[in-house]
Order: sequence, then C-alpha cells, then structure tokens
Amino acid sequence: MEYVRWFLDGLLVITSCFLVLLILMHKGKGGGMSDMFGGGMSSSLGGSSIAERNLNRITVGMALVWAGVVVAIGVLVRFS
Repeated sequence: MEYVRWFLDGLLVITSCFLVLLILMHKGKGGGMSDMFGGGMSSSLGGSSIAERNLNRITVGMALVWAGVVVAIGVLVRFS
C-alpha cells in the first residue's frame, strides 16, 4: 500500500504542475482591472481557434485526472 500512496502522491504533484502550466497558457478573457483603465482595447474578431479549443480540452482532462487522484488518495487514507 505504501507504493500505491507514493505513486499517487507523485502523480498528484505532476498533474498539479501541468495543470498550473496549462492554465497559465490560456488567453486572458479581460474584464479585470486592466479593462477599467483602457488596457483591454484588443478584441478578437473570430471565435476560439482550434488550438484554444484543444488547450481547453487538455486542461479539462488534466483537471479530471487531478480530481481523480485526489479522490483516490482520500479513499486510500480513509480505508488504510
């Protein structure tokens, strides 16, 4: 059981780092403090590009893996 816990802890660290990087790669949507002072003047005429949609899908997938690992660690701790 100790090896499973180590594996899940390592997987949690890796998925957490990837999730942070994926979130930071997203394009800003605006509406923050910079828009109040004229910083948000650039607008995209098109919708989401294919790369942005794929980035969204990968981010959601990584978040689901992260949540699954958190639940698995919780179950392992609860029943061990």
